[in-house]
Amino acid sequence: MFEGSAVRRRLCWAALCLWAAGLACAAETPRPCPPLCQCDAELLQVNCSHRQLTAVPDGLPQDSRLFNLTHNKIKTLVHQQFKTLTQLWDLDLSDNILVMIEVEAFLGLQSLLTLRLARNHLKIIPVGAFVGLTKLQLLDISGNEILVLLDFTFRDLAALQYIKVGENDLVFISRHAFAGLTSLQDLHLDRCNLTAVPTESLTQLSGLTSLRFGRLGLTTLPNNSFRHLGRLKELVISRCPWLETLAANSLFGLNLTSLTICNCNLSAVPYIPLHHLVYLVYLDLSFNPITYIHGNLLGDLLRLQELHLVGGGLLRIELGAFRGLGHFKLLNVSGNLLTTLEVGAFHSADNLELLRLDNNPLACDCRLLWVLHRRLYLDFGGHPPICTTSVQLQGLNFLDFSEAELPGLFTCRQSRILNRKPQEVRVEQGHTVLFYCNADGDPLPSIIWLNPQLTPLSIIGRIRVLTNGSLEVRYAQPQDSGTYLCVASNAAGNDSLPVSLHVRGFPSSSRNHFRLESWFDFPSGSPAVNGTQQFSFDVKTLLIAVTIGFLSFFSSVTICFIFMFFWSKGKGQIKHTATIAYVPRSAMTNSTGGKSMETGRFTMKLI
Repeated sequence: MFEGSAVRRRLCWAALCLWAAGLACAAETPRPCPPLCQCDAELLQVNCSHRQLTAVPDGLPQDSRLFNLTHNKIKTLVHQQFKTLTQLWDLDLSDNILVMIEVEAFLGLQSLLTLRLARNHLKIIPVGAFVGLTKLQLLDISGNEILVLLDFTFRDLAALQYIKVGENDLVFISRHAFAGLTSLQDLHLDRCNLTAVPTESLTQLSGLTSLRFGRLGLTTLPNNSFRHLGRLKELVISRCPWLETLAANSLFGLNLTSLTICNCNLSAVPYIPLHHLVYLVYLDLSFNPITYIHGNLLGDLLRLQELHLVGGGLLRIELGAFRGLGHFKLLNVSGNLLTTLEVGAFHSADNLELLRLDNNPLACDCRLLWVLHRRLYLDFGGHPPICTTSVQLQGLNFLDFSEAELPGLFTCRQSRILNRKPQEVRVEQGHTVLFYCNADGDPLPSIIWLNPQLTPLSIIGRIRVLTNGSLEVRYAQPQDSGTYLCVASNAAGNDSLPVSLHVRGFPSSSRNHFRLESWFDFPSGSPAVNGTQQFSFDVKTLLIAVTIGFLSFFSSVTICFIFMFFWSKGKGQIKHTATIAYVPRSAMTNSTGGKSMETGRFTMKLI
């Protein structure tokens, strides 16, 4: 009996072992995997990359999450090509030779989040190609040969957040091409043949937060280029070598926090288009041929913290350039032509955290002393400024100096006008006068001239400042008389020199004077007297003017008569006959029926 029980126990153990072995064998049965492909059961990934496939393989595991078909020779995607892969998250068909995608090719991929079709040969995407991709968030169709984006191409991608359309042959984007992309946040348009901003198409993307244009044929940004993009926070325009100007209202309606316009052809900071961007924090204008940052023109950018202008050919950053920017923390102007940067350019230099001045021909003098005093608190990005133009300090960077030697090294020499001989000129009306003003100092002083009303004179007009610092008064008038002041200034101080001008007017007996109202706008800048501007004309001038006027009048009349003569000749023969008729009539001398008399009337007709 005990032996029977033992046999039964052994049979039970054998059955259990066979059952466990069967389970183990079943667990080791491999998942289906297409030939030439590699399948990862743990990652639920199918990798068919670089397999010279000409079509999408069959027999794919239906629970796959990642499907890699890159670097093959697939040419066409047919209707419902992937209908069994209902759990697929990522599909990559980049670097094939795709030329056609049939309508509903991706139907069934209701779980797909990422679709890449980059670097193929697609010329057009038919409407309806993306039907069924209700959860797609990223689409990459860059690097194809697409010429036109048709209306409603992406209307089935309501969940799409990011799309790359760059490096195509795009010449036109239809007005409703982006209709339906209610969730789109990021759009890349790079290296296309577009020559204008597709404003009408972009108005469909009211939820867009980031827009990138690159290597387009733009020559200007017209007004209202980005209207209805009120949620846009980042705008990047790069590598547009023909982009020279931004219209005054080109950025109107935007509330940007980041703006990049780099590797373009802007010759000046676009102050007017920028002034309403009060939320702007980051501004990059690098690699544009910008030479000046003028003073007091960026103050509307109240929240600006970073300005990058690398490799722009900057010659000068004027005093007050960043006035009003109380949050300004970073300035990167490396690789320019700056010789100095004065502390007066900043609203508050104490707020500055990072300063890049490297690769500039810096003159190490008193104007840069503030940088040395703050060098322990400033981050130079690993590239401290280096003295270039100073022979004594050439090649030394700002971290090589001790605090004790600074006052004797970083020095300036005050401006000094060299020739201080009195200049008093007396001339008759109509002559041209030249005043000289030469100055010396370290750094080289700048020279301005003030008129007798102490108003600065410009380089244009009848009274103007020449490039060599001299003052020219052309066709001097009596009202130009007075004392002019030459002022030479640099960082160490100013010097001035007054000069006098006396202009004698023509005698009133031989000249007739006429007073013209001041609504004539003359660029000479000469002051008006009692709201009028006086100009003298002699009798000879008036006679010549009157004679020319009469000659012009008689010439016009003569031409008219000649024209009428030839015109009448062209109308045929004219009959020069006249008929004269005499018609007698009666007239009463009074109303009582008394005496009456006959009167006559002549009528003449010319035929």
